[in-house]
Amino acid sequence: MSTPRLPAALEVSGMIRLAEAAGGFAMVLRKGEPDSGTILVVILDNQGLGQVFERLPQADGTRRWSLAKRQDADMKQEFEAFLTRRMAQDSDLWVIELTIADGERFILNWK
Repeated sequence: MSTPRLPAALEVSGMIRLAEAAGGFAMVLRKGEPDSGTILVVILDNQGLGQVFERLPQADGTRRWSLAKRQDADMKQEFEAFLTRRMAQDSDLWVIELTIADGERFILNWK
C-alpha cells in the first residue's frame, strides 16, 4: 500500500526552504502540476556539474529517489539534452535546482 503524497507544490516549497536553511541555494527551473506533478531535482556541485534525481515507484509501493543522470564535464550538452527531453515528455514535471553541500545525501534523505 502506498503512502499518501504531498501536493508537488507543497513538497517543492518545503525542499527549497530546507535547502536554504542548510545554507544552500534552490531555484525552480520549471513549475509543473501543483498537486500531482513529478519532481526532478538537479543538484549542482561546486564545479557546476549536475546530477538529476527522480523519485520512482518501487515494487513495495514506496517511492524512492534514484539517480537518473550524472553530468560529464566533457559532455555538458548531453546533460542539457536529457533535461530538455524529460520536460518535453511530461508537461506536469517540476524541475528544481539545488546547490547545497552534500546534495546527494540531502535528496536521498528527503521523504
